[in-house]
Amino acid sequence: MTVSQLNRQARSLLESHFDFVWVEGEVSNFVAPSSGHWYFSLKDGNAQVRCAMFKGRNQRLRFTPGNGDHIRMRCRVSLYEGRGEFQLLVEHMEQAGAGALQAAFEQLKAKLLAEGLFQPERKKPLPESVSHLGVITSPTGAAIHDILTVLKRRCPAIEVSILPVAVQGEGAAGEIAEAINRANRWQEAGEIQLDALIVGRGGGSLEDLWAFNEEIVARAIADSALPIVSAVGHEVDFSIADMAADQRAATPSAAAELLSPDQREQMERLAKLEAELVRLIRRKIADAQTRLDHLRARLKHPGAQLREQSQRLDDLEQRLILAQKNLLTRKKSELALLESRLQAHSPLPRIVQMRKELGNLQQRMEAAMQSKLQDSKSRLAHLAQMLDSLSPLSTLARGYAIVTDSNGKVLTDASEVEVGTQLETRLAKGRLGVTVDQIEAEE
Repeated sequence: MTVSQLNRQARSLLESHFDFVWVEGEVSNFVAPSSGHWYFSLKDGNAQVRCAMFKGRNQRLRFTPGNGDHIRMRCRVSLYEGRGEFQLLVEHMEQAGAGALQAAFEQLKAKLLAEGLFQPERKKPLPESVSHLGVITSPTGAAIHDILTVLKRRCPAIEVSILPVAVQGEGAAGEIAEAINRANRWQEAGEIQLDALIVGRGGGSLEDLWAFNEEIVARAIADSALPIVSAVGHEVDFSIADMAADQRAATPSAAAELLSPDQREQMERLAKLEAELVRLIRRKIADAQTRLDHLRARLKHPGAQLREQSQRLDDLEQRLILAQKNLLTRKKSELALLESRLQAHSPLPRIVQMRKELGNLQQRMEAAMQSKLQDSKSRLAHLAQMLDSLSPLSTLARGYAIVTDSNGKVLTDASEVEVGTQLETRLAKGRLGVTVDQIEAEE
């Protein structure tokens, strides 16, 4: 056979030959990947075993285990086919010893007891007769069915008002407390006149009954002006609500009996029927549980395959993360090598040298420009001197004059004008307007 076939048969053999088991030990190597599943090892002084608790199971817990925690867990024996590893599939987990819920129960019980919340003098007497009864429970649970059945048989005339609430899960405690307060507000406002309240639900585990162990429910019961009978779970179950209530009933049925007219004969008969019913139900449940366990061992649920694949996916995810880290490390090393090689071939020294040469050339160019400018200034001064020597202004300064007619034409020949003509004479300094009185022409 192939390895996959061998592992599959080994897993089937383990799961079919082991029922649910309780195992206790210390947590180590705890991992919670993005899938929401938990993987860890459970160990004692001599051995350890791999464990997996899938998301649908661990979301129900009120705590997250950590390395070093001592826990108890209910689990199935299995095998992870992908690696051929023996492992435990955890269905339920609690802290070792009394457990987290039990510890919280004892802590709240001690706190409220110290405040005197459970003192007998705080409790109100139950009414001698009840005509209108309020029941705070789930409208679809077994508790309301039991209560209505008992009341119908014992005293059908009692009117019942049901205040529906959730009796387990998140937010259930707040709904129960609000229902108690609402019933008291109705009573105070005169909207509905109630004689007493029954607060409770059917049996279940400590976690199922936990809403009735919340502080908000205990304080609402203690503050209620209406008498309250607590009926939580079975006879062996005991809750904080039972301690805070004016009276505790072992079951919801017992609460209905307690608040209905006393008929001894019916109570004795009811007790016998109840005992027989409980015995038959427990026997029926035990038989059904036996058959269910037998069928579960034979039937391979598709969820097992999904969990196997999910676990394999988590394994691949961890390998991918490791590969990414290794690749990143290798690329960083390559980058450092390239950076060192780049620095070895850096053009920076050549740039510095060329900048130095450029500075020298710039200094030489500035010196040449200054020399050229000085030569040009000297030449300009010489030319200006020569120009000044040839300027007609210099001639005028020696006593000569320039004569022009009315059109500005310079006159050089006396025959060009007539006697009486108006002329302008420019001297070295100023101008003269003159009139021709005499003309002496020359050949």
